[in-house]
Amino acid sequence: MNTEKDFSPLTPNIVRALNDKLYEKRKVAALEIEKLVREFVAQNNSTQIRHVIQILASEFALSQHPHSRKGGLIGLAACSIALGKDSGLYLKELIEPVLTCFNDSDSRLRYYACEALYNIVKVARGAVLPHFNLLFDGLSKLAADPDPNVKSGSELLDRLLKDIVTESNKFDLVAFVPLLRERIYSNNQYARQFIISWIHVLESVPDINLLDYLPEILDGLFQILGDNSKEIRKTCEVVLGEFLKEIKKTPSSVKFAEMANILVIHCQVADETKLTNDLIQLTAMTWMREFIQLAGRVVLPYSSGILTAVLPCLSYDDRKKNTKEAASACNHSLMKLVTPEDDEDEEEMRSESTGSPSREDGQPKTEADSSDMLTASQDSVGLSNISFFTPASADRPQVTLDLDGIVQVLDRHLHDSSTGMMTRIAVLKWLYHLYIKTPRKMFRHTDSLFPMLLKTLSDESDEVILKDLEVLAEIASSPAGQTDQAGSCNSTDNKLELKVPEGAKLGQQHSTCSKAVDSSPSTPSMNSYFYKFMINLLKRLSLERKLLENRGAFIIRQLCLLLHAENIFHSMADILLKEEDLKFASTMVQTLNTILLTSAELFQLRNQLKDLRTQESCALFCCLYRSWCHNPVATVSLCFLTQNYKHAYDLIQKFGDLEVTVDFLMEVDKLVQLIESPIFTYLRLQLLDVENNPYLIKALYGLLMLLPQSQAFQLLSHRLQCVPNPELMRTVDESKYMDSKQQVTFKRASHTQMDYNELLQHFDRVQSKHLEVRHQRSGRASDHPDRKLM
Repeated sequence: MNTEKDFSPLTPNIVRALNDKLYEKRKVAALEIEKLVREFVAQNNSTQIRHVIQILASEFALSQHPHSRKGGLIGLAACSIALGKDSGLYLKELIEPVLTCFNDSDSRLRYYACEALYNIVKVARGAVLPHFNLLFDGLSKLAADPDPNVKSGSELLDRLLKDIVTESNKFDLVAFVPLLRERIYSNNQYARQFIISWIHVLESVPDINLLDYLPEILDGLFQILGDNSKEIRKTCEVVLGEFLKEIKKTPSSVKFAEMANILVIHCQVADETKLTNDLIQLTAMTWMREFIQLAGRVVLPYSSGILTAVLPCLSYDDRKKNTKEAASACNHSLMKLVTPEDDEDEEEMRSESTGSPSREDGQPKTEADSSDMLTASQDSVGLSNISFFTPASADRPQVTLDLDGIVQVLDRHLHDSSTGMMTRIAVLKWLYHLYIKTPRKMFRHTDSLFPMLLKTLSDESDEVILKDLEVLAEIASSPAGQTDQAGSCNSTDNKLELKVPEGAKLGQQHSTCSKAVDSSPSTPSMNSYFYKFMINLLKRLSLERKLLENRGAFIIRQLCLLLHAENIFHSMADILLKEEDLKFASTMVQTLNTILLTSAELFQLRNQLKDLRTQESCALFCCLYRSWCHNPVATVSLCFLTQNYKHAYDLIQKFGDLEVTVDFLMEVDKLVQLIESPIFTYLRLQLLDVENNPYLIKALYGLLMLLPQSQAFQLLSHRLQCVPNPELMRTVDESKYMDSKQQVTFKRASHTQMDYNELLQHFDRVQSKHLEVRHQRSGRASDHPDRKLM
């Protein structure tokens, strides 16, 4: 530095001392500067004061010579001390050159800069707040300084600045937030520690409402929560916990909508191997749970995103138990927010708000009637004591449910083979819930959802299949699905395509024996999707024989509980009547017959068929009979069930013309076992009335003659040996007994105007087709070039 240059009012001795390499000499010069400036203050000579500061800044602090820079820094600090409270008038000139030295490559110089700024700030106190962003920016750099002395000095300055902010009520938060938002994404560990400590301080100051700006820094906070430092993570957890407490206290002032997507992002784990990601996910899920409960329907537009994050978490194991429980609570709370009003179109909602009449018939049914079908595992989550936040304004903003987005997310999880079982169950519960609450809008998506719902019947989990059947049953029975053209329910799966047989509708009249209406008066009406469901279900069972063997009976029994059993059997019989795969038709009839005769769910239907006293029961018998003809033994068992013993005997007489195979004899064996079961107790008791049930005894003897000398043969033979002598059974006046019997027979016959000869002819035709198919198969096998005669 040119020592001959004029630095007045600084004396040459002061200039030389400021440039000296010894700290003690620079300190002496600083004391002289302090004395000089005090004189200027006493004289109120601001021009000279600014001139001194300008010389110290430009000629010393910003000099190329390191000792000069050190002298300039201590000189500026001395000026600030001399100015006292008046230093606020010159802070810009004092602070900026010092902050410039924060970037110096010399760690000692950075330390002196930090020391000088500490003295400046200590004197100015609250007057430095207008320059807070500059100070914060400089400190954030020093927080990551590699030199421990510099870092220690910056920490002292940091604590001083925090004290000033805490005790002041003039902090400009609006100007500071953009800088905070920028710095919060630093990856440096020390910078993060610095940032989170400041947020913690600001959040604790009553006069500073940082909650209003939380949407701008929340994402950055979650980034910091994933830091490798345990101390930083702990501090960040505390900060987020304090924010959440404040949100719960003042929900009306919280910008829930602006933070919803941020939580959705952090609820999803990108790398499950990192333990810090588990903490981020758990914290975000906990916040999401509180948001849904506090904000209520405000979060509905973000439902698809929330479900994207929540659903996979429901399949977590016990290692992530807390996250799973939080996700379960989120899912349950979000589901409760969907109400029937979400099924209304915008025009209807506007009309209702102006006092127009409410919607017409076809209101969606309440879920209370079907609560047992939607027993969520989250029942422990009680919402009765939670007050949902609603805007204070009288004109409440209309919240729109993102139904299309929700359905897309649910459909995607169903299609994903890696989706966990609990997630699939939750998806199906959501679909069921939406069909209950918003049926009209949901039926717009039915054609796209239907194929996947059918495919889900092949799931490995019984619970998944149960929920899937509930959804399909709701689709098939909802009044909202009653349209003339229900659309192609299998448009996306050509393998499931099966044309509806012409004339094959519920209640179709068959010849002279079926004059029933579409269904009995007690049968709930099914919609346009019901018959399509039955067609596609049978087609899938035909394509997946393992599904039929392992789950077929289970599926049909559950459907009989969810829908009306008579409709299920009536429709399936209609479809099987036109089935071209005769082997499948026979197997399916055998399955349906076993269910009919043994399942507790079919008790009412069995009673309806037992007496055939109504026109509807006769129509149902005829419908079942025509399809049951695919399986001779099943046909006989149906006749036993309906007490058509003479017809059963006539059928057994025709068994001599059939091909008796091992499978056939096994079916007869099973029938004998069924005769000994509680289902046919009434039939066994009728063996006591020999005179009025001769064809029952003949039919049973016919079965006995079909069986080889087996255990079933012995069982039936012993039963028939117990049939009493009719002469021994006459204990009442015979004329009165016959009159009463004739009355019962007349009452039954008045409703059963059935042409049994026509039924027998139909049986012959069906069995002829089966015989022809078997012959064709055996012919193809014998013509095979690799087949050799033994």
